[in-house]
Amino acid sequence: MIYKTEHFENRAGGKGWIHIEHLVPEETKGTMVKMYARVTIDPHASIGKHQHAGDGESYAIISGRGRYDDGERSYEVTAGDNTWTPSGSSHGIENITDEPLVLIALVLRA
Repeated sequence: MIYKTEHFENRAGGKGWIHIEHLVPEETKGTMVKMYARVTIDPHASIGKHQHAGDGESYAIISGRGRYDDGERSYEVTAGDNTWTPSGSSHGIENITDEPLVLIALVLRA
């Protein structure tokens, strides 16, 4: 079930549109979960490189292909890949195809 959907243009300095479908209601997330959502990145759009402070974020790639930047290197990600960005680190992701890039994002408070 989707509890809330948000649409962002040029998120975190990225380009194009992303769509965030929150998968749990705000009042049930507890103290550890900051966000649990399905994120769709439009073709050739991106979430700009940004730093996490006081939380960490995991991406589980569901479909599509992207270029992930973990702050030290950049590499391709596809369905089945997972990433982790701990507190104090930076990351960003770009859809490098003509199809949507879909991932599950989980942000946990440190």
